[in-house]
Amino acid sequence: MSDATPPLPPVPPAKPGPSNLRLRIIWGVIGAVLLLGCVWFSPWTFGLFFAFVQAVMLWEFYRMMRAGGYAPATWIGVGASTLLFAIVHAWQGLPQYWHAQANNTYVQIGQASVPIGSGASPEQQMVVIGWALLAIGATLLALFLTLILREVFLWPGSTTPFLNVAVTFGGIFYVGIPMALLQIIAYTQRYSTDLLHYDYRRVFALLFLIWASDIGAYAAGKSFGKHKFAPKISPAKTWEGWAGGFVLTLGVGWALGYLLPDVPLTHRLVAAGVVAVFAPLGDLAESMLKRSVGVKDSGRIMPGHGGLLDRFDAFLLVLPVLALLQLLAG
Repeated sequence: MSDATPPLPPVPPAKPGPSNLRLRIIWGVIGAVLLLGCVWFSPWTFGLFFAFVQAVMLWEFYRMMRAGGYAPATWIGVGASTLLFAIVHAWQGLPQYWHAQANNTYVQIGQASVPIGSGASPEQQMVVIGWALLAIGATLLALFLTLILREVFLWPGSTTPFLNVAVTFGGIFYVGIPMALLQIIAYTQRYSTDLLHYDYRRVFALLFLIWASDIGAYAAGKSFGKHKFAPKISPAKTWEGWAGGFVLTLGVGWALGYLLPDVPLTHRLVAAGVVAVFAPLGDLAESMLKRSVGVKDSGRIMPGHGGLLDRFDAFLLVLPVLALLQLLAG
C-alpha cells in the first residue's frame, strides 16, 4: 500500500543569531556609555553605579567559590561589602553634599561639633576620619561574629565552618575593599584648606589607563607575541604584549595632561606605571581563580563579555596601590 501522507514542507533554515563579536561590540558600547555617563553626571550616580558593580562582582566571586565546593555566606558578605562601600562614600562625599547647602553646617559626632565645610580644621577633620575608621572596623567585627554564629547554627550540616568564614572574608578583601577605595581616588582637595570635591576626570583617567593597558597588550601580543607570560594560567598572554601595554599606558599617562592639567607629569606617569604593572596581574589573578574552580566566565550579565568580575578584575590590584599613593601624595 502506498503511503498517501503528503510530504512535509521544507523547514526554512533558522535565522542566525548575532555573532559573538557583534554581541561584544553592542554590549561593550552600552556598558561604556552607562559607565562614563554615571561617572560624569554626579557623585551620586557614580556611587550608586559602583555600589551595584561591586555587589555583583562579589556575588559572582561567591558563585564561583560555590562551584569549587566552598560554602560562603553570599548575602551576608554582599551586604557587609555594600555597607563598607557606603561608609567610604559618606566619608569622602558627604561633606561635599552638605557643603552645597551651607558653607559651615555643623554635625554632632560623639562629643564634638564638627563643621562640614571649608571651615573644618585639621583636628576636626581627623575626628571625622577617626569615626569613619571606627565604623569600618565595627562593620568587619560584626561580620566576623555573624559568620561565626551562622556556622555554629549550621553545624554539623556545614563540615568546613572556618573555611566558609575565610572564603566570605576573602571576597570582602579581594573585591569589596578595593572597589570601595575607588572613591578615595575620585575625590580631591582643590586647595590645602578646602574640603574634598568629586572629580570625575580622575575616574576617567583611571579608566583610560586601564583600557590602554588592555588594548596595548592585545595589539602587541597579536603582532609580536612569542614568549609566554604565564602559560599555565593564561596561555594567550606574552611578555611582548605586556611591554606593548606598558608603553601605551605610559603614553596615555603623558596625554592625560590635557584632561588633568593640575596633576604633575610625575604623578601621572607614576599612576600609569602602577596600572601597567598591576592591571595585568589583576587579570591573571582572576584567571587563576576561574581555573582553580573550573569556571569559564564569572557570570553572564553582559553577553559576549562574561560577568562584571571579568570586566573589572584589573581594578582589584590597581586600586589599593593608587589609593595609598593618593593618600600619601594627594
